[in-house]
Amino acid sequence: MAETGEAPRAVILTVDDDPGVSRAVARDLRRRYGGDHRVVRAETAASALDALREMKLRGDLVAVILADYRMPQMNGIEFLEQAMDVYPGARRVLLTAYADTGAAIDAINVVDLDHYLLKPWDPPEEKLYPVVDDLLETWLASDHRPVPETKVVGHRWSAHSSEVREFLARNQVPYRWYASDEPEGRRLLAAAGEDGLRLPLVVTPDGECLVEPDGTQLAARVGLATDPSSEFYDLIVIGGGPAGLGAAVYGASEGLRTVLVERTATGGQAGQSSRIENYLGFPDGVSGAQLTERARRQAARFGAEMLTAREVTGLEVNGASRTVRFSDGSAISAHTVILATGVSYRQLDAPGVAGLTGRGVYYGSALTEAAGCAGNDVYIVGGANSAGQAAVYLARGARSVTVLVRADSLARSMSHYLVQQIAEVPSIGVRTATEVVEAHGTDHLERITLRDTATGRTEQVDAQWLFVFIGAAPLTDWLEGVVVRDGRGFVVAGPDLSPGGHPPASWPLDRAPYHLETSVPGVFVAGDARSESAKRVASAVGEGAMAVMLVHRYLERL
Repeated sequence: MAETGEAPRAVILTVDDDPGVSRAVARDLRRRYGGDHRVVRAETAASALDALREMKLRGDLVAVILADYRMPQMNGIEFLEQAMDVYPGARRVLLTAYADTGAAIDAINVVDLDHYLLKPWDPPEEKLYPVVDDLLETWLASDHRPVPETKVVGHRWSAHSSEVREFLARNQVPYRWYASDEPEGRRLLAAAGEDGLRLPLVVTPDGECLVEPDGTQLAARVGLATDPSSEFYDLIVIGGGPAGLGAAVYGASEGLRTVLVERTATGGQAGQSSRIENYLGFPDGVSGAQLTERARRQAARFGAEMLTAREVTGLEVNGASRTVRFSDGSAISAHTVILATGVSYRQLDAPGVAGLTGRGVYYGSALTEAAGCAGNDVYIVGGANSAGQAAVYLARGARSVTVLVRADSLARSMSHYLVQQIAEVPSIGVRTATEVVEAHGTDHLERITLRDTATGRTEQVDAQWLFVFIGAAPLTDWLEGVVVRDGRGFVVAGPDLSPGGHPPASWPLDRAPYHLETSVPGVFVAGDARSESAKRVASAVGEGAMAVMLVHRYLERL
C-alpha cells in the first residue's frame, strides 16, 4: 500500500494455477511496473475473486487483470466474466497456449477481452511489456476512478427492501447491502436518526438519506435520468427490453431524435436472465445484465435519451403528433411511437402467495436473491426457459433446486439445451404434474402446499424460497380503447389487422398498415407485446430494428 499522503498504486492482478508460472508472471510484472503499481498474484480463480472483492471494499484501483485460460473449477474466461462485474473498467488479458487460441478469440465477445498472450511470453520486453504498456495507457485515459457506492439498509424479509435491491441491481447502480439487525446496519440507521421501523434506508454516495423511497425518488438520487430534455421527438420508444433497446440503437444511429421510456430498468425479462445461451454471436452464452448494459451503452453512444422510473399511462393522437402521458400528469410528444412494453410474469394465484411476495416469494428475482439462497432448498414454479435458466443459476449455491411444472415434461415448453443442462446437475430435481396451491408463513415464507394434478394428492413441504416464472401477461392495459388488442391483451399489428384483406374500420389512411404498425398510424409495436410474437430475444431485437425502418417509411409520407 502507498504511504500516507501518496496516491494509492493501482493493482495489476495475475492468476494462474501453476505456481511456477504464477511466480514468473508476477516477477516479470514487478520488474517493469513494481515502482508505480502493486502486483498481486493468485493461484486459483476463487482466491483471485476474493482478492478483487476485498480490494473493491477498500476502494483500491485495479488497472489490469491477467488470467490463465486452463484453470480447474473455473477457466480464465469464466473468471474474467465474474471479475468484470467487480471491476468493469479493468483491462483484461487471457494467457493461453497455442491450442487454445480459438477460445481466446471467442472470449473477445464474452468478456470484452482486450488482449490474449500466448505462452511462453519470453522475452517479456518484446511480448509482454508492450501489451501491458498499451493497456495501462488505455486504462489511465479512461475514467478509472472508483464508483461511489449507494448503501442500502433493510431486512431480509422486507418486500420493499427486496424491490429496492432489485431496482438498483437491474439499473447497474453499485450498492452495498447492510442488514438492519447487524452492527454496521444499526450504525447507519443511528446516523440517519432512524429506529429501523421504516425500511429500507438508502444512503446515496453524497450522504443523503432516503427512507422507504419509491422508484422515481431513487432514480433521481442515484444519477438515473427521469426527466425528458425536450417536449417533442421524432421517436418515443416505450419499454427498455431487447425490442426497445434495439429500436433505440437503430433509431438514434440513423439520426432520429429518440427517447426511450422505461418504468423500472432496461433489459426487461431478458435482463433478469442469469445466462442466455442461444443468442447469436455468443457461443458461451451471455448474462442478460451484460447484454442489456452493452445495448444501453450503445444506444446512449448514438445519442438516444433514456428515462428511467417513468410510468406511461396514456397515448393520445393529436393530428400528426403522438402524445405519451406519464403517471405524474406530464407528457411528451413525437411524430412516431414504438410500443416495446414487453410482458410481466403472471402472478401465482394461490392463497398466501400475495402476502409473502418479496418475503420468500419472488418473480424473476433469481440474480438479486441468489446469495441469500446459499445452502438452502429452493423451489421454482414454471417450465419455460426463464425457469430453467434460474434453476441452473441458483443450483450453484443452493443445497437443492426443485422445478415444479404442471405439464408432464419440461420438453413441452423449455429449449432442449436447457432440459439437457438441468438433467446434468445433480442438485436439480423436476416434479412434473405438480402445482403450488398455497403458501404459508408469518413474516416470511415457511412452507408451501403442493398438489399432484394427476391424483389430486396434496402435501406440505418446508420452503423459504419460491421463485415464480409462470407465463407472461402483456403490459398494455393503459392502451385500452387506443389500439386494437387481442383477447389476451397483446397488441395486434400489420397483416393481422386485416384478416380479410381490409384494414379495420377505424383506419384513416388509404394504404394498409405496415407490418408492425398498430391500428393507429405512426404507432408501431415490437417484441413480446405484439400478438403472436416469437417471445425470443433475437426476434425482439430484430423487430425493434424493423420497426425503425418502418418509422422512416412512415415519416417519408408525412
